[in-house]
Amino acid sequence: MARIDASTLDLQERVVSINRVSKTVKGGRIFKFAALVVVGDGAGIVGYGLGKASEVPEAIRKGIEDAKKNLHKISLRGTTIPHEVIGSYGAARVLMKPAPQGTGVIAGGPVRAVMEVCGIGDIRTKCLRSNNPINVVTATIEGLKSLRGPAEVAAVRGKTVEEILG
Repeated sequence: MARIDASTLDLQERVVSINRVSKTVKGGRIFKFAALVVVGDGAGIVGYGLGKASEVPEAIRKGIEDAKKNLHKISLRGTTIPHEVIGSYGAARVLMKPAPQGTGVIAGGPVRAVMEVCGIGDIRTKCLRSNNPINVVTATIEGLKSLRGPAEVAAVRGKTVEEILG
């Protein structure tokens, strides 16, 4: 798949979580920060990144840079997704179901951030098993990447979109 150029897009950034870790040394404790960030254009392009640094703003900046390098195009149907999907990564599983117009985003924190920057306005989701933010965001994006619209399915089967939709 071709790389998506982040410089041509108007991206929204959302900090999902900031984690403080400490290392004990002879002179005391050293604190560092890890920031999980998702970016998207609100029209089906989304990416996530993890930045680590000794200060929070620097960690967020690194996370945004990492997210811009890992952008993916998501197949949408209006303001929802084309079909039900379960995304998985590590022990995290995220169930995503399409919803009718006006439902809104029914999702927890990490999944909600991904959906809002991606441009999905109507969806129902449920985190299954693990709720580690990094794994949940990764599982959500893996699930969204696996979505296929009617045009993609028709091309694979060698049929027209009308034959697929019935």
